[in-house]
Amino acid sequence: MSKKKFKKPDKEARALRSYAIPDIRADEEGQNIEGHPAVFDQETVIGGYFREIIERGAFNDTDFKDVLLSTNHELIKIPLARSRRNNPNSTMQLFVDETGLFMRANLDTENNNESRKLMSAINRGDLDDMSFIFFIRDEEWEDLDTDMPLRRIKSISKVIEVSAVNWGAYSGTDINARDAADTLENAKKALESAKSQGDAGESRSNELELLKLKAQAKVKG
Repeated sequence: MSKKKFKKPDKEARALRSYAIPDIRADEEGQNIEGHPAVFDQETVIGGYFREIIERGAFNDTDFKDVLLSTNHELIKIPLARSRRNNPNSTMQLFVDETGLFMRANLDTENNNESRKLMSAINRGDLDDMSFIFFIRDEEWEDLDTDMPLRRIKSISKVIEVSAVNWGAYSGTDINARDAADTLENAKKALESAKSQGDAGESRSNELELLKLKAQAKVKG
């Protein structure tokens, strides 16, 4: 097995991941939802180009100062909840547990129609998966000489959004149709970048330019 360690890139890679763990759920009062946007040690195939695992400890030094809650990563819309400095007074809190990244959010179902729609979809079982958008600080590649290399995400520098999503299993068809082409193309670029730089290189993957949303959404890096 070939293993390649990369230094911190000059510009951290922005990425989106979805996981097939149907555990987003609502409380009996119909105001709060909780679930895992990210899980540890789950091998996921990215666009058919490489495998990926988020390792335990990846969130040890992660910035959770300002994280949005959306549906299907529609960042242009008003957030359904928001974690500001991850304090108890925020409408969303984030924690790291044995499974991965855990979130709990309070929804304003009385005044926000989008919150009511989300709560209804969760209660009906029509929507039960989560996803998140983040920046990678440190990664390690293995088996770059094979048809299906493995990337281990060692450290995540910042989480900027978590989302309730229609499709949780990350594959070539697990995201919104409008983003599918960009996802596959950028996954390919990430792999090509890793292969071209070798043992002494730095990873410069410009992965998943999903946040562009046709230049409508602007998120601070």
